[in-house]
Amino acid sequence: MDSKKELRKGFTTGSCGAAAAKAALYMLLTGSVKDEIEIITPGGAVFRTEVKDIFRGENRVRCAVVKDGGDDPDVTTGLHVTAEVRAEERTDGDLEIQIEGGPGVGRVTLPGLDQPVGNAAINRVPRQMIEKELSEVAELLDFRGRIRVILSVPGGEAAAERTFNPRLGIEGGISILGTTGIVEPMSTRAILDTIRVELNQRKALGDRIAAVSPGNYGLNFMKETYGYDLNRSVKCSNYVGDTVDMVREMDFRGMLLTGHIGKLIKVSGGIMNTHSKEGDARMELLAAGVIRAGGSMDTLRGILNCRVTEEALSIIQAESPALLRTSMESVMDRILYYLRKRGGEELPVECILYSNEFGLLAASPGAMDMLEKLRKG
Repeated sequence: MDSKKELRKGFTTGSCGAAAAKAALYMLLTGSVKDEIEIITPGGAVFRTEVKDIFRGENRVRCAVVKDGGDDPDVTTGLHVTAEVRAEERTDGDLEIQIEGGPGVGRVTLPGLDQPVGNAAINRVPRQMIEKELSEVAELLDFRGRIRVILSVPGGEAAAERTFNPRLGIEGGISILGTTGIVEPMSTRAILDTIRVELNQRKALGDRIAAVSPGNYGLNFMKETYGYDLNRSVKCSNYVGDTVDMVREMDFRGMLLTGHIGKLIKVSGGIMNTHSKEGDARMELLAAGVIRAGGSMDTLRGILNCRVTEEALSIIQAESPALLRTSMESVMDRILYYLRKRGGEELPVECILYSNEFGLLAASPGAMDMLEKLRKG
């Protein structure tokens, strides 16, 4: 794709569910077929889409809207978000809307998420969108009574395995999501929202220390060395600084950052977003640590010619195992400096730094105590 081309936005599963439910209710109350439907998303965008898979029964209508995530690499793109609507008129004049989840829509099994444990994973804003669209149709057609909506997503259970849902305690399918109704391609906001959700969940489960890791890299090292499963940690991806901010805002009592040298070496230079487009300087920062530890010029030249950090570590080790140890201690000092500067005095932050080949490279003074508290729960 041309990097200069503007990426196409998509629409959330929440928008699809609301559109499908609106079309189904219209068809149920009028008896007419609706091949196209339009809604206004909370973000103000018009969502106009085809209506698929129409089934009309005596007291129910089912139809679907195909999820289109735009140019975002969304695993739910192409899925049919299906709404089955039933309506029962009542004489008391009140309108009641019930929203439920069917096959392919996940169910919440752990606290700390948008919906309580036991509910279908249909978040608050999509529920409001559905209620708004159905209320408008009901008013237009002068209907008062109970409307029951069941959202389902064929293929949703398989798609959910490629999302964060299993980690978050959402089982059996995807989530019906969205705050604006619009999918922003490669959305930083979506990633940060996921990090916040994970932190909220860990706090709801009783964690007082936030265990944070950029990803699953080094999972085996942490299990084998410390008996700690990184699956229990919050994955911050490249957003180290933003995650520190969230941990502080949520009043955790501490944060333990565990990461591979390839990511965290950047933090030693104050780079709090470790994506390569935001900054690199990995070899320069490794070289700075070696300079402070008294390494030779030949070693420094070798480091600066490396492409990956594991290769650079081998060069440092070749000069002296003591040099590797002291240079990594120097790197850790700088990592802690920037983490604690970002977190402030009120947030204790510790760090463990490792590599695949050399294992533990350095640990901050309080890291093992904090890890032990995490291990004990």
